[in-house]
Amino acid sequence: MEDIRELTCINCPMGCRITVVIDSGEIKAVSGNTCKRGEIYARSEVTAPVRTVTTTIRVIGGTVDRVSCKTKAPVPKDMIFEVMDEINRASCRAPVKTGDILIEDCAGTGVPVVATKAVY
Repeated sequence: MEDIRELTCINCPMGCRITVVIDSGEIKAVSGNTCKRGEIYARSEVTAPVRTVTTTIRVIGGTVDRVSCKTKAPVPKDMIFEVMDEINRASCRAPVKTGDILIEDCAGTGVPVVATKAVY
């Protein structure tokens, strides 16, 4: 059974409209992209979508009560809720420097969560 997926590429500001044709779970064609990155993005998005999660973590003893953070690498899209649950339960102690690892392996993804701001 043939399935056609329409995507908007997010790799650059051009935002190419990409069409992916899938037949029996196999990608048969990718069109609409103006560069190779668009094709790579489309293939990944329809087979194993990932996202970088950005949020905040509670800070104890800091000048502010939360620090911005993100996953150091993209995580599987279907694990975003588990990642957010773990981040929401976590806290760290001030001082926090940009790049500090706040969670070593978030939700079993193998991906650390790092601070994106300093809090003293």
